Amino acid sequence: MYNQFWKNRSVLVTGGTGLLGSELVKQLVESEANVVTAVRDNVSKSRFFIENLHEKVTVVHGDVIDFPFLERVIGEYEIDTVFHLAAQTIVRIANNSPLSTFESNMRGTWNVLEAARLHSKKIRSVVVASSDKAYGESKTLPYDEETPLKGKYPYDVSKTCTDLIAQSYWYTFKMPVNITRCGNLFGPGDLNFSRIIPGTILSVKRNEPPIIRSDGKFIRNYFYTKDAASGYLTISENVENHAGEAFNLGTEERFSVIDITKMILKLMGSSLEPVIKNEATNEIYEQYLNINKAKEKLRWTAKYSTEEALKETINWYTKYV
Repeated sequence: MYNQFWKNRSVLVTGGTGLLGSELVKQLVESEANVVTAVRDNVSKSRFFIENLHEKVTVVHGDVIDFPFLERVIGEYEIDTVFHLAAQTIVRIANNSPLSTFESNMRGTWNVLEAARLHSKKIRSVVVASSDKAYGESKTLPYDEETPLKGKYPYDVSKTCTDLIAQSYWYTFKMPVNITRCGNLFGPGDLNFSRIIPGTILSVKRNEPPIIRSDGKFIRNYFYTKDAASGYLTISENVENHAGEAFNLGTEERFSVIDITKMILKLMGSSLEPVIKNEATNEIYEQYLNINKAKEKLRWTAKYSTEEALKETINWYTKYV
């Protein structure tokens, strides 16, 4: 959907080939922004390439852990707005390879913020992707933005640190930074088939029982990338009134893993039964967000129900995968 606000703005998206990044790039391109996308790996099957988004933006190749690369890109392309999405996002990988997760998620964040600080006269807005996982485990649910950040496990800790690093650039340097904390993202183009939604869709396509790694009772918000991207844009558009603030983004629907799996099976007309392996470790059992702050301060709310979003997502995989 076209948004006049973004016309001709110079925008850097890190992680632009990822699940949320591809959708955010798409919405920015539709609004005639001048988009620069930092790409580490050419993932040929990603939505970014399948839908030819790479032909509509400037692609720069490099890694967010490379500070000179980021500083050059922000300076040479006269970047006005930064959306920092690049991260290692898989909990299982973080448990197996914590160092690479810390490097990508923490070093990548301070590099982006420091590069932006060096060009602060030009920078209007920086939006940093944290996560609901930054809160860690809490006995009080849903999480609101005042809930303490206290991740315990490697991925959660990386996001707690990402969040605090971003906050420090506001408190110390008055960088026009905002932080997003989202629920479990899903949508077209997710190639991490270990995640329950794309994994279940792929299993049905192959006529194989979907695999649930946990006991199936973990509770989460499931959040559509179209709504997430609109939330990111809305936050950036309102930075003058809300610089330094964090916002929860998500839906007010929540589901267990087994419930979301069964919803997909029903929507796909499948009689398959999931296999529950109960192998998941070092993950938060129950987690969902209060989004009243975004609703009240930004007048933002998710437009899609989980069922509507799943239908669109299933249609994308039917077409492309």
